[in-house]
Amino acid sequence: MFLSAVLCCTSAPPVWAATPAAPAPVAASTPIGTGTADSIMVGDLERRTFQWFWDAGDPRTGLIPDRYPSPQTLSSVASVGFGLTAYGIGAERGYITRAQAVQRTLATLRYLMQSPQNDSPDKATGYHGFYYHFLDRTTGLRFNRDIELSSIDTSLLMQGVLFAQAYYTGNTAPEREIRALADKLYQRVDWQWMRRPDNRLSMGWSPEHQFIPNYWEGYSEGMMAYILGLGAPTHGLEPASWQAWLATNNQRWGDYYGQTFLNFAPLFGHQYTHAWIDFRGLHDAWAREKQIDYFENSRRAVYAQQAYAIANPGKWQGYSATTWGLTACDGPGDATQQIDGQPRHFLAYSARGAGRDYTQDDGTIAPTAAAGSIAFAPEIVLPTLRDMKARYGQQIYGRYGFVDAFNPSFHDGKTFWTDHEYLGIDQGPILLMIENWRSGLVWNVMKRSPYIRTGLERAGFEGGWLPAAPVTATAPQPATPPAAMDDAHASAVLPAAPHPS
Repeated sequence: MFLSAVLCCTSAPPVWAATPAAPAPVAASTPIGTGTADSIMVGDLERRTFQWFWDAGDPRTGLIPDRYPSPQTLSSVASVGFGLTAYGIGAERGYITRAQAVQRTLATLRYLMQSPQNDSPDKATGYHGFYYHFLDRTTGLRFNRDIELSSIDTSLLMQGVLFAQAYYTGNTAPEREIRALADKLYQRVDWQWMRRPDNRLSMGWSPEHQFIPNYWEGYSEGMMAYILGLGAPTHGLEPASWQAWLATNNQRWGDYYGQTFLNFAPLFGHQYTHAWIDFRGLHDAWAREKQIDYFENSRRAVYAQQAYAIANPGKWQGYSATTWGLTACDGPGDATQQIDGQPRHFLAYSARGAGRDYTQDDGTIAPTAAAGSIAFAPEIVLPTLRDMKARYGQQIYGRYGFVDAFNPSFHDGKTFWTDHEYLGIDQGPILLMIENWRSGLVWNVMKRSPYIRTGLERAGFEGGWLPAAPVTATAPQPATPPAAMDDAHASAVLPAAPHPS
């Protein structure tokens, strides 16, 4: 299933409550109040989360499983996108050498480029430059006939591909090959083919059913697909597609738990695009009208989730100002338990969330919801991570950091439910957003990508780190990959950023 397909499931109606307004906005671009204990805690979490990608990835193919450790045999192309970014973070932090990062990245890009692209149901990795959501870990081919060619999972993959192109700037044969392969992979994605007649992008395609009827519209992780499509010099989208994506924004704009913002119930929709693109100070036409940028919008969403947990309308166990976080994640399973004399229903994997659009909450807390929001609101995320680890750490914190989810309300007679697996699409936001908060690394690398800059400008963004005058809304010209340089200076071009630890 594609990432947002789970949003189509039945959900409870929105819960409204009058709660105290959140504290005044904090300059989230500057890490605050980070003492030695918090520095150690965040540093440990980042290193453990990186290690998940390094251990889970196949050194030969670069494929990364959807979840690990797990008996599953499927790989996730979205996990690969996060992994390609993780390797650069690992090299910068000294978790691995730059040579190791280059080797794993090059193996991944070579495998992706050489894997078959065609319209057969069983003998392809992708088609028209897009990739199937899940691939067989052994063969690299479509996992089964229920798996769709996914526009959003391909977009997550391409974010990692473009990170690799912009990060590996050394004037060596391997790093030059990385840049060249990344360029070919990105430019062969046929965004026009995935575009439907109303200019919106379809969520996917399969040989059996052709295009999925669901479109990407409204604020969500689909944001990145449009920016990538607008920046493409071949098979690219026109600015009309961005306007089509914006068309429903006003329907989701409004007040929720003391915040006024563009709603999307699960926090992953606020994290995925922002993990690679720095939207601080950037405004398109819609954001200018609302006098907000999308970064601030997501900061408010995080505060609203914390306020929802404090109010705890579902009366779930454990919820508080420092134990919160709803997003797509694992759960105890489709089951009903009697709690305080009332039947309470629980879910398996589901897109949990709280917002004006819908609320789905069964007491399951996903640490990635808070940890992946650290760049938005460190002042409330740090105490949350600290408290969750102190209260539940023995059960939920291990070799690869926080497990995917836990539920203090669901008991098996001995203890509460905790997951035993880690998901790549939930580990990714933790790692990338911690690094963005600590150093700005991923954001700063992506600012060097001509394709990202072009995509933003053709969507009408101005301000922030973009040039004062945006380019005209015409078809983009082929961009020149980042210039090569000596290895010793490859990291020196990154703009300085606060580094609290």
